[in-house]
Amino acid sequence: MRALARRLTAAILTLTTLLAYAPRPAHADRAQSPIAWKPCPQDGTVQCGTMRVPVDWSEPSGPGLDIALARSPAADRTARVGTLLVNPGGPGVSAAGLVLDHGYFGTDVRRRFDIVGVDPRGAGRSAPVLCDQALVDRKPAPLFTTEAEFRQAGEYNRRLATDCAGRSGAVYRHADSISVVHDMEAVRIALGEQRISFYGASYGSLLGLLYAERYPHRLRALVLDSVMDHSAGVDAFLTQTADAVQAAFDQFVAWCARDGRCVLRGRDIKLIWAELMRRATAGQLIDPYDPPDRIGAWDLISAAFSAFYGPQWYSFAYYLKDAYEPAPEPVAGSPVLESADLTTPHSFGAVMCQDWWLPVDGFTAYRDRMRALAVRAPQMLASPLALTALGGCLGRETPVNPQRPIPPATGPVLVVNSRYDPATAYVWAQQVTRQLGPAARLLTYQGWGHVAYTHSPCVSGAVDRYLIGLTMPASGASCPAIEPQPFGIG
Repeated sequence: MRALARRLTAAILTLTTLLAYAPRPAHADRAQSPIAWKPCPQDGTVQCGTMRVPVDWSEPSGPGLDIALARSPAADRTARVGTLLVNPGGPGVSAAGLVLDHGYFGTDVRRRFDIVGVDPRGAGRSAPVLCDQALVDRKPAPLFTTEAEFRQAGEYNRRLATDCAGRSGAVYRHADSISVVHDMEAVRIALGEQRISFYGASYGSLLGLLYAERYPHRLRALVLDSVMDHSAGVDAFLTQTADAVQAAFDQFVAWCARDGRCVLRGRDIKLIWAELMRRATAGQLIDPYDPPDRIGAWDLISAAFSAFYGPQWYSFAYYLKDAYEPAPEPVAGSPVLESADLTTPHSFGAVMCQDWWLPVDGFTAYRDRMRALAVRAPQMLASPLALTALGGCLGRETPVNPQRPIPPATGPVLVVNSRYDPATAYVWAQQVTRQLGPAARLLTYQGWGHVAYTHSPCVSGAVDRYLIGLTMPASGASCPAIEPQPFGIG
């Protein structure tokens, strides 16, 4: 459980002119370098390669870095539609790894597209951000109760940034999503494609939005799955994510009341949760699967947040029962919660704190916001992803890519989102679709969990049809919820 909490804590989530990052197609052409493809060591049917891009796109002749790619060629070359660039989010999850996962996309998509994943700069095999692991492990939980804790968090963030920058080099200061978008355009040119299609999940949806903003005529199709709203200011960012994670908790309670296989069926889960939170806050809650270790309030809400990703409701119910009524010996045979593992622990801050401006004017303003959030989310208190982002960016420099209004789309965009997504709020999908205008359409999965494509054949089928034939679902279309199965993910 400690490892889970560390991964989640490390994982989780002002208009400024961007003249230095304005699109420069000529620069991208000069930055182009041949990609020497060769069979990937993990899977010979997939090709791996690297290409050189500028560290700083405002200085295209300056120092460079190598970004890593993977390509799964279209199985039917005669029916090939084109290239599908993909990104699974994080920020910091390997896109090359998604390409190596042959089970992710449908058979028809793999038959008709070259699927290409580019590890974002700072992550995977693309000049990964390096930091002192011992320092990363000392990251404070962002549930600050005193002004001293709040101040120390800012000091810690500056110390961590200095350490990571020293170990990683210039890429640490240039790991923002706009730089990644310019890398994507350089890859398009290197591949010789006039236009590409793009599928971005979770944080990868931000890359899709930014690419559409800067290179709209280079997009054939764009899918935004579980979308980030990059127009949300700090208060909307906090309140809308808090509403989403609280709704996910309430859905778990409702499920347990109707499913006879829930180990807590018939019991007052909110009362049990309140007692567990009391013990955790007092330092008295023993980890049921790793005694005598104790877990705090941050660990507990992070475990819930992780469980709602699948959702892993059956496992989470066992976890709560075993924590509430601890056995005299370590529990054997109970299902174990899996980490959501949103990102690598080192690249998250380097990316998030350059893409989002989340100012908090001192501890008093932070405390007042937390009190207001606790009214909206009485069990979850706040979104762990949002708090990790806010707490992890305290004391950091002003970002190069802060939030701003999303411009209307010039081509068709398919937005998909779960109604009860704990991480990317459904209201974000609604807001982004409205901002993109009439060219965009929202497909709602009426169920639970994060990344709708993986949760419903109805959703994946609609996405596949759009990618292959540009056939959009009907306006207002939705897919029915699928009840999670025991100990599985959806």
